[in-house]
Amino acid sequence: MQHELTEILDILKFAGIFAPLFFILLHLMRQFLFLPVGLICMAGGVLFGSVYGTLYSIIGITLSSVLFYGLLKKMPNTLNRFLKIKRKVVGKRMPFSIGQIAILKLVPFIHFQLLSLLILEITKSFKEYTKASTVSNVPLAFMYSTFGHYIFKISVIWGIGIAAVMLVLFHLLRKKEWVIKWEEFFEKEKSNAKSA
Repeated sequence: MQHELTEILDILKFAGIFAPLFFILLHLMRQFLFLPVGLICMAGGVLFGSVYGTLYSIIGITLSSVLFYGLLKKMPNTLNRFLKIKRKVVGKRMPFSIGQIAILKLVPFIHFQLLSLLILEITKSFKEYTKASTVSNVPLAFMYSTFGHYIFKISVIWGIGIAAVMLVLFHLLRKKEWVIKWEEFFEKEKSNAKSA
């Protein structure tokens, strides 16, 4: 990961005044280059500092989410494939809240587009999707850009503390209500009766 971060920094250093534009474009191309979102946000923190790195990352990640939305609307077969993957990974459970999705975006090994799909499922329009994506992208951009800015100064104890706070927030930000469709409820009852 250190090697990729160094390469990104070297490329963007030579961009001059166009570095923010190239950085935002890098966020758009990230999904095709298979680069982790956190890595690019950290590069933004190193290059532009916490404030501008966060701002440019929010713009880039949100544009990436909008691009994902547009691609899924144009390619319904790809949407169906993503939905099958989502059912395998998440299963049939109550939907996540925007706060929970925002916290899951902070976890580096969770697929970013899968989380964008979860947002797509709980929103009703493009405007609502864009707003929810932007809100859920703010903590991601802030945490990784700030981490990138202070990467050489952070201690292990702070890292453990941040992970503990994320776990508590994930629990507190869950949806407190369950909506179960009539058919799903009685489907479970039938399967319980057959097994007994």
